[in-house]
Formats: sequence, C-alpha cells, structure tokens
Amino acid sequence: MAEIIEIDSLGTPQAQLYGLSEGELRHYYEPAPGLFIAESPLVIGRALDAGYEPVSMLVDRCHIEGQAAEVIARCGDIPVYTADNDTLIGLTRFNLARGALCAMRRRELPTAEEVCRGANRVAVMENVVNPTNVGAMIRSAAALGMDAVLLTDGCSDPLYRRAARVSMGTVFQVPWTYIGRSSTEKVKELGFRTAAMALCEDSVSVDCPELASEERLAVILGTEGEGLHSETIAACDYTVMIPMSHGVDSLNVAAASAVAFWQLGRRPGRK
Repeated sequence: MAEIIEIDSLGTPQAQLYGLSEGELRHYYEPAPGLFIAESPLVIGRALDAGYEPVSMLVDRCHIEGQAAEVIARCGDIPVYTADNDTLIGLTRFNLARGALCAMRRRELPTAEEVCRGANRVAVMENVVNPTNVGAMIRSAAALGMDAVLLTDGCSDPLYRRAARVSMGTVFQVPWTYIGRSSTEKVKELGFRTAAMALCEDSVSVDCPELASEERLAVILGTEGEGLHSETIAACDYTVMIPMSHGVDSLNVAAASAVAFWQLGRRPGRK
C-alpha cells in the first residue's frame, strides 16, 4: 500500500525531483538510465501497463481518493507526496494535468532492429524538436497504422512530460527508438523503401497507388518550419506531398503526419 506523505514546503527533500528539469531527470542515475515524469492518471496507467517502474508520486490532495486512486493502488508501496494545488504549482511550476505526476525509471532503449522486427510501416521523425509535436505524431502513428516510430538524435524525447501527455500515453504502446543522425541510411538497411514528405516539384501525391503497393515503407517527416534536409529528400525512394488548397503552402508537421499515416498506413492486403 502506498505511503501518503503530506508536504507543506517546497523544500521537502524527497519531493524535490519534481522540480528538476527534463535533462536533470534524464541523467538522474547516470550512467544508468534516469527518470521521467508521467503526468495524468491515464498516462501513468499506460506506463504501468508497459511495465515501467514507479518511484514516487506527487498528487493533488483532492485527487488522492478520486481520479488518481486507481493508479495509486497499482503503484504498490511507493511514497505518494500530496499537498494543496498552490503548493504543487510552486514546486512543479505548472498545473498538474488531472492532479497527478509519477516519477518512473527509464529503461535501456531497444535497437532499431528490435523495434522494426515484423513491421511493415514505420514513421520516421527527423529533428522534430517540439515535444508537443513529437507526442502528437506518436499518437497519430499509434492510431493510424504505423507499426513503429524511429527518431533522429535531434528530436525531442518522447518521454518528456509534455510529449508523453500529448501522446495520451501512446509512447508506451507503439515501439520507438533513436537511429542516430541519418533518417534514411538506417531504415534502408532494415529493408524499407523510403517516402520523404516534402513539397517538391517531383513529388507524387500521398494517394499514389505505387506507395500503397509497397510491402515495407518508412514515412519520413522533418522538423517544424524547415522540413526535411535536402540530402534526406534526395536519398529517399519517393518524395510525397499532401495536395494543398486555398494557397496554403504546408501543414504543421503533426497535422501532416496524421494525413500521411492515415493514407500510407493502408498497406497491401489491409483496408
């Protein structure tokens, strides 16, 4: 059973990790993997479903026997720190989504080979730096037919609090890992044909039948604003565009990913 600990000071030593930056949490146990913070009972529950180990919780007092009760019960005998909302905002510097945070241990990331084993459709993010976009793209990948997600080293961490929350916890459901700096070389080594999402003169439409006929396809999307590197586009088997209307030149990368995954996730033999 969890130990409920009332805190009335921002200086409570055991609770101070909830005021650490994402980088400090990531290196908390260095050289071993560090911690991440899961926010909201839904996200915490999905992390627990995926086997992540909880260390402690920080819960708004009014949610101890309410929205957070189920995940508190699932976390076993860890400390659960609680206080009024104002104290918690002072500690974390943001409003808690659904009144609950959980510090959890990171795990060693799988290899790209492990993540893509048996996959036919993968999403690849190249230098997507905004954690909100990373979370939204992973949520779309999970919902719209992508079997796995690969990220270059320049991408924001999917386990950052905001990314995991925006993903609605799907970061714990769809396999993902990092692939270094190149977004094409590795996926080609793994046996995928590559489709760069870009507005170029030689692009094919996202509903091109040839794309749907590919047995294994990697859909590659680039950073906010600038899009994919020209070298990445040149190295891909296809350059793919989403047709635009009313003079709009492009979509936000998260919105573009949802359109691309919906269409390109329709692999051979799957409606």
